[in-house]
Amino acid sequence: MNKLIEKSKRVLEFDKIINLLKDEIVSELAKDLADKESISFDVSEINKRQDQCDEAIKLIIDKSEPPLFGINDITALIKRLDIGGVLNSGELLKISDFLRVSRYLKSYLNVDVEEYTYLPRLADDLFSYKKIEDDIDRVIVSENEISSNASSKLSSIRQQIARKKVAIKDKLNSLITDENTKKYMQDSLVTIREGRYVVPVKLESKSKLKGIIHDRSSSGQTVYIEPMSVVNLNNELRELYNDEREEINRILEELSRKVAEKGYEILGNQEILSLIDFIFAKAKLSLKLNATRPIINQNRYINLKEARHPLLDAKKVVPIDIHIGKEFKSLIITGPNTGGKTVSIKTVGLFVLMTQYGLHIPARENSEVGIFENVLADIGDEQSIEQSLSTFSSHMINIVEILKYANSKSLVIFDELGAGTDPTEGAALANAIMESMRRNDITSIATTHYNQLKIYALTTDGVANASMEFNVDTFSPSYKLLIGVPGKSNAFEISKRLGLSQDIIEDASEFISEESVDFENVLKSIEKDRSIIEREKLELREEIDKYKENNEKLKKEIDKQKNKQDRLIEDAKTEAKQILLNAKENVRLIMDEIKEVKEELSSEQARRLQDVNDTLRSSLDETIPGSKTIEIKKAKAPIKSLKVGDSVHADSLNADGTVIDIDKNGKDVLVQIGMMKVKLPKNSLSKSDVQEESQKNKTKKLIRSKSKYVKSEIDIRGKTFDEAQPIIEKYIDDAYLAGLKSVRIIHGKGSGVLREKVKNYLKSKANIKSCKDAAYNEGGSGVSVVEFK
Repeated sequence: MNKLIEKSKRVLEFDKIINLLKDEIVSELAKDLADKESISFDVSEINKRQDQCDEAIKLIIDKSEPPLFGINDITALIKRLDIGGVLNSGELLKISDFLRVSRYLKSYLNVDVEEYTYLPRLADDLFSYKKIEDDIDRVIVSENEISSNASSKLSSIRQQIARKKVAIKDKLNSLITDENTKKYMQDSLVTIREGRYVVPVKLESKSKLKGIIHDRSSSGQTVYIEPMSVVNLNNELRELYNDEREEINRILEELSRKVAEKGYEILGNQEILSLIDFIFAKAKLSLKLNATRPIINQNRYINLKEARHPLLDAKKVVPIDIHIGKEFKSLIITGPNTGGKTVSIKTVGLFVLMTQYGLHIPARENSEVGIFENVLADIGDEQSIEQSLSTFSSHMINIVEILKYANSKSLVIFDELGAGTDPTEGAALANAIMESMRRNDITSIATTHYNQLKIYALTTDGVANASMEFNVDTFSPSYKLLIGVPGKSNAFEISKRLGLSQDIIEDASEFISEESVDFENVLKSIEKDRSIIEREKLELREEIDKYKENNEKLKKEIDKQKNKQDRLIEDAKTEAKQILLNAKENVRLIMDEIKEVKEELSSEQARRLQDVNDTLRSSLDETIPGSKTIEIKKAKAPIKSLKVGDSVHADSLNADGTVIDIDKNGKDVLVQIGMMKVKLPKNSLSKSDVQEESQKNKTKKLIRSKSKYVKSEIDIRGKTFDEAQPIIEKYIDDAYLAGLKSVRIIHGKGSGVLREKVKNYLKSKANIKSCKDAAYNEGGSGVSVVEFK
C-alpha cells in the first residue's frame, strides 16, 4: 500500500513541489522536516498547518522576511558538553549564531496574540541567553582567532610574544647585515622553520655559522640555520606560545561550561527554530506561486477555480475550473492529445496532496478541497523493460493495486484508461472499471478517447463528461476544461492539418461505423451550440460588469454629493451660530456701557433705560437655544499683573484668550476669546499655559508615533546613492526622534562606492556620534552601524 501511495505521489509530481519548498528553506534541519512531514487526514491538523502558513504570510507582508540565519544542528555539540567536552572556536561561534537567531526570532514574533495564534506561542518557548551570546562574540573573533581582550593574561602573553619576536628579528637582522657574516647568507631575509626563526645560509658556508640546521631548500643549495645567539630566545618564544595555547584552552573551557549549564534549554530551541523555518518557507512558496488558502471540507468535494499547475510557467499556463464530489463523483475527460487532459487531472490530485500537507494552492480564493485518506493515480507511459511488460500490462498492474486498496474515502485518477490494447476490449475494461468506482462510491477522474465512456457518462447518474476545448478553426487546443460536454478527438481534422491527403481521410471515414459517425456529429453539433452559448455568455458577462461598474460610479457620485450637501449645511449652521454669538457679545458690551452712563441720568430716564436693557437681554437669551447666564467667579489663582497681549484663562468660561484692553482702575479687562470680546473682572483670570502644554503634547505624540513604527535597520541594496539619500535622511531623522541609540544601514559590499558615499554623508550629520562597519557575523562591511549622540 505504501509503495502504491508513494508511486502515486511521484507520478503526480508531488516530490517536485517539495523540492520547490526546500528552495525556500534556509536550514538543513527544516529541509529534513519537509521530507518527514506527512500528508495529514485530520481536518483540525490540516487547518492548523494552513493557519500557520497564513500567519507567516501576514508577518512577511507586515514586517518583511524573518531572520533565519544560524539554525544549525547542535545536537552533537550539546551531547559532547554533557560528557564534559570542550568546544572549539568555530563550534562556539555556531552556538552564538544559534542563540542570536533565537533572540531575533523571539523579538520578530513578539506580535499581537489576538491577530496571531500559533507563531507567537512558538516564540514564547524559545530560550534567549544574550549574556552567553555576547561572551562568545567578545572572546572569539573568527574560527581561527581568539581576541586579545578575552582575558588580561592572554593580552599580556601576546604582548610578550610580540616583544620576543622583535628581539629575535633584531638579532637575526644584525647577522644578515654584518659584513663578517653577510657573505655566508643566500638571501637577506629572516624566515621560520619548524616554528623557529632561522636565516638562509649557502650550503658551502654552513660550517661558518654556528647554529642548528632545521631545513634544506629543494635545490639543496640553501640550508636554514638557527644561530646559537637566538636559540634561547626561540625557546622562550615557544614557551610563550605554549602559555598562549593553555590560556586559550582555559577560555574555551570556561565558555563551554557556560553553554553546558544551559545546554538542555538551548537544544530545546532547535526543534522550534526548524519548525519556524519550515512554516515561513511554506509562506514564501505561497507568495511566489501567488497561491491562496483553500476552503477545506470533509465531504470529499473539490471545486477549483482558476487552478494553475504550480510546475508550469505562470505566464503561459491556462487556468482551469473543475469540480467533482456533489452532483457527480466520477468525471470522464475527453479531447485531443496535447490538449491538457493529463495536466488537468494531475492538478486535481496535486492540489489535494498540497492542501493536506499544509501548503496553499495556486488557485482563486474560495476554491474548495476535500480531504481524502489517500490519492491513488495511474498516469503516464510506464512500459517495463526489466519485467518484459507492455504499456498495457504495466498500467493494468497499477490499476489492479488501486482497485484492491481504493475505498469511498479515496481519490482515484486514471490517465488514458484502457489504452494500449484492443480498442473494443480496452473500452469495455475501462467502462467496467469506472462502473466499479461508481458502485463503491469512490471519487474518480479518468481521461480517455473511447466513445463508449462518453456515452456511459451521458447515460449514468453520478458520472459526468468533461472535455478539453479545441479550436477547429486554428487547429489548436485552448487548454480550457469544459465540464458537462464530451469532447471530440478531432483526429481527422488534425491529420488533415498536418498534411494527410484528403483521399486517405475519406477512406478512413468509410471504416467508421454509422453509430460512431452519428455520435461524432452529435458532439460536433453540441460543440457548435456550446461555442455560441459561451460567446453570448461572455458578452452578457461583459455587459453585466459594465452595468455594475457604471452603477458603482453613480453610487459613489450620489454619496459624494450627499456628503457635500451635508458639509455645506453643517458649515452654514456653524457660521450662523458664530454670527449670533458675536452679535450677543457685542450687545452685552453695549449693555455694559449703558450701565456705566446710567448713573449720569435722571431716575426716570434710568428706569426707562433699565426696562429697555432687560427686554434686550431677554430677547438675546431667546435668540440662541441653550444659552444661559454665566456666573463670573473669582479664579483659584488670580493673575497678579497684566498687560495688553498677555494670554489668560477665564476660569468661569473655561476658555483661553488674549488681553486687548485694561480699564483705568485696573479691575476690568477686555479679553479676545476666539471671535468674541468679553469684559471680565481681573480677579476671574488666571495665567494660560495652553500653548506650552499643546506643544508638549504634540511633541510627545510625535515621539510615541515614531518610536512605534521606526525599525532598527533599513535595506538600501540595489539603489544608487542619489536614490538612497532621501530614504536615509528621513530614516535617520525618524530614528533619532524615536530615541533609538543605534541603527543599521544595509548597503551591501559590492564595489564599495555606495558604502563610502553613505558613510561620508552620515559623517556630516550633527546628531550622529559614530558610523562603523558591523561585526563580521552581522554583515561586516556590507552593513554600517550608526550611533546617535
